[in-house]
Amino acid sequence: MTRPQLVPDRPARYAPYDLAGSFDQDLGDPHRQDLPFFAGRLRELDALEEFPEDAVRRLDEQRLPSHYVPVRHGGELRSYEDLLQLVRVVARRDLTVAIAHTKTYLGAVSTWVGGTADQAGALGERVSAGAVVSWALTERDHGSDLLSGGLTATATADGYRLDGEKWLINNATRSHLVCVLARTAPEGGTRGYSLLLADKERLAPGTYSTLPAAKTHGIRGADISGIAFHGAEVPAGALIGAEGQGIEIVLRSLQITRTICAALSLGAADRALRISAGFGLEHELYGKRLIDLPQAHRSLTEAYADLLTMEAATLVAGRGVHALTEEMSVTSSALKYLVPSTVDELISSMGQFLGARSFLSEEFAHGAFAKLERDHRIVGIFDGNTLVNLNALINQFGALARSYRAGRTDAEGLATAANLTTQVPDFDPARLDLTSRTGNSIAASLPAGVAELRKLAADGQVPPAVLALAEDLLETTDETHRQMAAHRPTPRDVPAGAFSLAHRYTLCTAAAACLQVWLRNRDTVARDTAAVDALWQDGLWLEACLSRLVNRLAPGVLPAMAGEGDGAGAPKAATDSTAVLDRLMPPLLDQFRTGEMFSLLPFPLAAPGTASAHMAQPLLETS
Repeated sequence: MTRPQLVPDRPARYAPYDLAGSFDQDLGDPHRQDLPFFAGRLRELDALEEFPEDAVRRLDEQRLPSHYVPVRHGGELRSYEDLLQLVRVVARRDLTVAIAHTKTYLGAVSTWVGGTADQAGALGERVSAGAVVSWALTERDHGSDLLSGGLTATATADGYRLDGEKWLINNATRSHLVCVLARTAPEGGTRGYSLLLADKERLAPGTYSTLPAAKTHGIRGADISGIAFHGAEVPAGALIGAEGQGIEIVLRSLQITRTICAALSLGAADRALRISAGFGLEHELYGKRLIDLPQAHRSLTEAYADLLTMEAATLVAGRGVHALTEEMSVTSSALKYLVPSTVDELISSMGQFLGARSFLSEEFAHGAFAKLERDHRIVGIFDGNTLVNLNALINQFGALARSYRAGRTDAEGLATAANLTTQVPDFDPARLDLTSRTGNSIAASLPAGVAELRKLAADGQVPPAVLALAEDLLETTDETHRQMAAHRPTPRDVPAGAFSLAHRYTLCTAAAACLQVWLRNRDTVARDTAAVDALWQDGLWLEACLSRLVNRLAPGVLPAMAGEGDGAGAPKAATDSTAVLDRLMPPLLDQFRTGEMFSLLPFPLAAPGTASAHMAQPLLETS
């Protein structure tokens, strides 16, 4: 699979989308019953709780594992924007398969971040050849509290002896290698844990055992199990980084994996909206197509606007891995909270749109929607749940507020992250930091971005409605940072209002990301399709996305901070976004009918013309 190149002298297509689109086309038509991604077959495997072997094998045959390995270590991973879009197209087909397969990247990332060149090269060779790697962090009694882990690694003459159990680990049973977080100091603490890469094929017989797969609500066919070590000896070369650096390496690695999780949600959102749009076009109610009824029409366009908002935020964050690396402790936490939680709401809304059919496990859409709804709930839990990610933001409130007030941004890094025609620099994991010393350039860019928008509006280059929304969001963002500055950190019992404020902060950051994407690409984006051209005309998508963010921040939608007044920091009122959302329907339907990804940019996919997952299956008529 060759990476498409930017073509000079004309508006540039976004190369990662062409790369992922080509990959998707090579996977074949997802509606063909003889291919492994057929929804009916995947639903059957899910019901039987069987691992999707054929689909995973197909991804191996298409060399997806090589994209988990950085080029410097012998693979094809040139930029994380590429990996994000590859994961997105797989997740669009099936979340169980995407989660099962991408776990190898999660298992290997600690070696890319903290290992030696020799370790990374050796692992890169094995991963590219198809070896499965698991990341064993959590334990039965401690959950996401990594500093309470009980599995130990005791130094021996030749290496370490592993004793203990890891539980709820993706691919713990099927993996060839396991990256294990182990206690190496009896007292524990932040410097009391280390990472070791255990090769299961080289462990002495009887020194490890796998635990039975857990029964899960979603991703039923995935290998969510555990592993127990009983005096398992690993060589000294299995240690990743220095002894005691395990927690630090994990936290730095999570900044990448949390960003990639957004791709799982974007793929799921596209699938949910696609199924719903197809149903809306075919189903009649009260003598009209469902899609023509005002409330149904509004449900689809709201979901579309939310998807585009999350896409814009993910684009900037994904490129920010390279361009704003030192700020990823903030960016990744905000993205990992906002995108999965928003897509959970989107899927729920589409479930209400579908009505009874959303509950059908076989008769409608081959059960794809019901399966998708169950599967996506796990995404918000991966790599730190909602509270963990919001708390990571709360811990940096003071620094973020100070940087915002000072107007401190990494201008060059932000421009690279937002301008999709600019090549990102090579990723340097040494630049990952546990906290951001420069704040969050994305959120801090909003005042300057709005000032730039004012000039464009004065010249008639952007409608006044867009500027009014941006001004409203700027006022909200200013107030949000004032409240963040007033927050007094507490080591325990973080007040509920702080989590509400962190939630609001992620919405403000998303607004800034949308504005940056529009400002930096409005004259250069390739408008190869009628849908993309319509989205960029007169700032249509920007107006729709900002309108949705204003409504999400409006009083009565967002809970107020305790003791700080009703809706403090929120816009004055929710906006009437009916008109702008109505204008979104033509590009939505165009991308549906042509089989492209629902996206701000041209994003070709397999089998154009068979755009709905349920089109090959008759609808079940219910009252």
